[in-house]
Amino acid sequence: MAKTKKKNSSAATGPAKTSRKGAAKISPKRAGNAAGPRTQAKAKKTVAPTKPPTKTSAKHAAATSPKTSPREKLKSIKPSGEQDDSFFDLVHEVARQIPHGRVTSYGAIAASLGTRLSARMVGWAMMAVPYAKKPVPAHRVVNRVGLLTGKHHYNPPGKMQELLEKEGVVVKDDKVINFSKLFWDPAKEL
Repeated sequence: MAKTKKKNSSAATGPAKTSRKGAAKISPKRAGNAAGPRTQAKAKKTVAPTKPPTKTSAKHAAATSPKTSPREKLKSIKPSGEQDDSFFDLVHEVARQIPHGRVTSYGAIAASLGTRLSARMVGWAMMAVPYAKKPVPAHRVVNRVGLLTGKHHYNPPGKMQELLEKEGVVVKDDKVINFSKLFWDPAKEL
């Protein structure tokens, strides 16, 4: 029994141990912050000093200058001047601009409309071509390497290749030959 008393007495005289739970219960006032936690959070917000203006190159200035949106570009192209409200209408209008005997890709159309990652949506818009108000040369839109991936939407499936060959585009094994030469980039051309 004497040994247990000594341990208890030494524990009472030694440094006090605190658990994490006990330390978390200390209020902000006890820790020396009389304002409280909400005021303390507001006080920590600081405004970073602004840098003085630097010389910018012409390339950087052109990149930061306001550009016309793809929708505005298409309004100037359309002879009727009617406004397009849907993404599909914009895709169809870009596809109408593809020159005879040239091809473009789903991704190139998406990039020209400012939605670089929506090439799949361009594909869906090409499937909606039969419902468009005006004819759309959807056969001129292929995938990024020149494959006729949309050919199964034609009846018969060889119709897409047939339409391209009538325009002078050589197709072999469902792939456009000389794709890089025939490629039309709407981002650069429009």
